[in-house]
Amino acid sequence: MQPSTAERIARLSAHISPSNLQMGESSMLERANCRAKGGAPGFKVAILGAAGGIGQPLAMLMKMNPLVSVLHLYDVVNSPGVTADISHMDTGAVVSAGFLGQKELEAALTGMDLVVIPAGVPRKPGMTRDDLFNINAGIVRTLCEGIAKCCPNALVNLISNPVNSTVPIAAEVFKKAGIYDPKKLLGVTMLDVVRANTFVAEVLGLDPREVDVPVVGGHAGVTILPLLSQVKPPCSFTPEETEFLTKHIQDGGTEVVQAKAGAGSATLSMAYAAVKFADLCLRGLRGDAGIVACAYVDSKVTELPFFASKVRLGRGGAEEVYQLGPLNEYERIGLEKAKQELATSIQKGVSFIKK
Repeated sequence: MQPSTAERIARLSAHISPSNLQMGESSMLERANCRAKGGAPGFKVAILGAAGGIGQPLAMLMKMNPLVSVLHLYDVVNSPGVTADISHMDTGAVVSAGFLGQKELEAALTGMDLVVIPAGVPRKPGMTRDDLFNINAGIVRTLCEGIAKCCPNALVNLISNPVNSTVPIAAEVFKKAGIYDPKKLLGVTMLDVVRANTFVAEVLGLDPREVDVPVVGGHAGVTILPLLSQVKPPCSFTPEETEFLTKHIQDGGTEVVQAKAGAGSATLSMAYAAVKFADLCLRGLRGDAGIVACAYVDSKVTELPFFASKVRLGRGGAEEVYQLGPLNEYERIGLEKAKQELATSIQKGVSFIKK
């Protein structure tokens, strides 16, 4: 049955001013129903920290993903403004809804299939990821408490730095709430892979899309370990090239912070990498076969409780964690350095919740 003129006007109004509707309404005009005619059903995705430097381009790119049917944008500032902006995009299969402040966190999270968290303060010149810890740790704890309450079965993509510590924080919050599923908590390290593919492609004279560099360990400094001996297509590097590329990949974030001279961090490339990873997660949730990516997860690859590894993504999240495979001498030395640093970062996150 075709909607009446009044209903069509109300739907149009909902897109222009989504705050006029309350979540949970049972009428035809729920946000989830304000969709383009013929739009295919997809997944419900929430972005927590949608008004920030990463969140805004991330929200725009997620709205373009045909696997997303409902997109909830949450922040403590200006999420309705971001919502109004991207709602004008003609990717009609996605409904955007803006949620503002702590009081609307539960509404933003209820019923979500995937939650992406870029929330927190960015790095500034001279800051390490550990400098961010005291602020971002509390933010991640609060958001994860909301997830545990409102969408305990959702897949969680955690971007907030320092990822080496915030993922353990999230795990402890979920354990306290009795809903922890290690397969559904993934620290997003895709930017390290994107950088590695790009930098290696430059050296080899290839299209980055044709290059695959596994990057394991963590998501900060020496914990970022590109396995250049396992690059596809197969190739070899001199010791000098290996040292240069490894350092370049490890310092990629710092290089951007310095280049922006206090005006921000790696926001655009991070948003791109986060959307690329989220798309892989959604394809896994859909049941696509052979979806493999690197992520910082609860694993038994090393003696550490968390480690970035190649994982197979499926309907249950990270359904399989792959072993490291053969390493050369340079990578074995790098692995030991990475593990020492990671152990401290992981314990810092665990202690934050248990103190």
